[in-house]
Amino acid sequence: MIERSKEWFAGQISKIMNLPLGPVFNTINLMDGGATIPFLARYRKEKTGGMDEVVLAAVRDNYESLQELEKRRNFILGSMAELEVLTPELEKEIVAATTLTELEDIYLPFKPKRRTRATIAREHGLEPLATLIMKQLPMDPEAKAEEFINSDLSVNTVEEALAGARDIIAEWVSEDKTARERMRSVFTREAVISSRPVKGKELEGILYQNYYDVHENLLKAPSHRILAMFRGEEEGFLRLSIDPEETTPIETLKRIFIKSTNAAGQQVMQAINDSYKRLLKPSIENEMRQIVKEKADLEAIRVFTINLRQLLLAPPLGQKMVLALDPGFRTGCKVVCLDRQGNLLHNETIYPHPPQSEVGAAVSKIKNLVQSYGIEAIAIGNGTAGRETENFIRKIPFDRPVISIMVNESGASVYSASSAAREEFPEYDVTVRGAVSIGRRLMDPLAELVKIDPKSIGVGQYQHDVNQPALTRSLEDTVVNCVNQVGVELNTASKQLLSYVSGLGPGLAEKIVEYRKKNGAFRSRGELLNVSRFGDKAFEQAAGFLRIRDAENPLDSSAVHPESYHIVNKMAQSLNCSVKELVGNKEIRTKIKPQQFITDKAGLPTIIDILDELSKPGRDPREKFDLFEFDKNINTVEDLHPGMVLNGIVTNITAFGAFVDIGVHQDGLVHVSQMANRYIKDPNEIVKLTQHVKVKVIEVDVQRKRISLTMKDIT
Repeated sequence: MIERSKEWFAGQISKIMNLPLGPVFNTINLMDGGATIPFLARYRKEKTGGMDEVVLAAVRDNYESLQELEKRRNFILGSMAELEVLTPELEKEIVAATTLTELEDIYLPFKPKRRTRATIAREHGLEPLATLIMKQLPMDPEAKAEEFINSDLSVNTVEEALAGARDIIAEWVSEDKTARERMRSVFTREAVISSRPVKGKELEGILYQNYYDVHENLLKAPSHRILAMFRGEEEGFLRLSIDPEETTPIETLKRIFIKSTNAAGQQVMQAINDSYKRLLKPSIENEMRQIVKEKADLEAIRVFTINLRQLLLAPPLGQKMVLALDPGFRTGCKVVCLDRQGNLLHNETIYPHPPQSEVGAAVSKIKNLVQSYGIEAIAIGNGTAGRETENFIRKIPFDRPVISIMVNESGASVYSASSAAREEFPEYDVTVRGAVSIGRRLMDPLAELVKIDPKSIGVGQYQHDVNQPALTRSLEDTVVNCVNQVGVELNTASKQLLSYVSGLGPGLAEKIVEYRKKNGAFRSRGELLNVSRFGDKAFEQAAGFLRIRDAENPLDSSAVHPESYHIVNKMAQSLNCSVKELVGNKEIRTKIKPQQFITDKAGLPTIIDILDELSKPGRDPREKFDLFEFDKNINTVEDLHPGMVLNGIVTNITAFGAFVDIGVHQDGLVHVSQMANRYIKDPNEIVKLTQHVKVKVIEVDVQRKRISLTMKDIT
């Protein structure tokens, strides 16, 4: 059993990531003590060397991977010791191995396995014959094989004896560490993935027509193409093969194992051919599949997390009186009125569209609601009947300024059917809950979207095909980082939003909401310590990310951590002013010399962060909300024709391009080649989610509802 110290793990991570040893050690030490990534990134810069959330997550992931590697190493050592095959040389190799592949190659010949052809041959007493043949000395293998004929052991002929010996040699070849390393090298350099349709399923699998004749370098194939081909294979429409294109693997194996061209050598050659075809090639091919799948998964997850981050940090309209509509034709449009905190004030249904077409009554109701509730903004879901409802609303003459905005309602139906929605609105059906979600999403996308499984929001590519635990973790990291970057209003946040605050989780979030209901609004951050089960550790991790608007202490509405309040007080005292004056007066703050307030716990990075925060306490880091309108004359795919230049909103970004909503209920695709007059590797170089863009229609396929767009050469 090998026990690695924390210093050893830090040293390994330092080498892998090319980071200074000290900050890496501090980081894993703090993580082991319960520190979260947002807390470390914001409030422990001196300890971490200023690593951001992405680097900190990579440190954590490497730390966990190394711990898993050590578990496997110790298991293998224990297993081989138990099997009494652990020699000092093998133990040294195992201890020195730096990857899981190396470990498994060493362990493979000794690993307990199911009954194989080689196992059966050994049971028949043929291993001594295999050993003799493998030496390839001058001998007559057939004459030697006669000595191993034994009817009691089911070896009745010379050929049966030789076949059994070759089975044992084939297994030796497939389990040889050098042979496996050389095969990996050959496949890495030259492996080609080929794809063709499964015979008889060409029409049924027409969705995969683009992959009916693919032949390209495996490791250079784009991630989205790999995932598409693997999905086609999984669904039974494609047949894939992976083979080296130039070097014959058999020639490589011959150089390792063939010592003579004599009769024994010819037997070994037969065994090599069998070993490659039956054992080695399938094994290495599976490894290569895993490698490219992991690579493709990482790219797909990267795209998904970038999209999710952009969506979560989309500009909020802010606290407004909002009327929200969940549009529909036959079932009508569900209407809700929300106050500035997103609380439901009123709901009803209007029927402005066919078949009812009660336009006059619908106009009257909307005008009355806008007047009665002081509505400042109208949110309209962009699903079925969305554009028709938008056009209906825009024609209503209001006696006050009212803005109307189309809202991406992707995932709203998921929320409306969720336990969270049922708990909040037990007396209302899914249509009312959906309309509430649309309105709240306009006011604060982040606060509303955290209630939905990120995989249901509708961004990303092939999210159901990638490694689900890895995807879930990456998306959770993204949500946590976004929530803590923006900060959370302690007295109004839902328990779902609070659960993503550093150090809280669902349990403490619920306790905070219960305390709030019983005792009223929090008056200070310190009051958090009165919440049941809310200890000093949770306070340390969470307090800096929780805001109390209009608190008695102005720092309670800022990102300054309570552990640093004494520093701000000292700053104020040094200038003979109050903390409130220090926060509100830029001229006073310019007199502060940061170096004077450095302590053994708060270095210059912390002091600079404090001063930055005092200049904009509690400011929302998200961009300002920008109004957007679709072309009023374009409502369906049939209205489009090539050459049109239209306003659009980016709804999804993939490795091959961006999807843009142009207001026709079907997003168009701007292929990566149509984004700019230069080579673009990553669409995120050009656009981001929810960005307002101008696009030109290239092609419209009405039957297939496919719209091709370009962002190039638009005047």
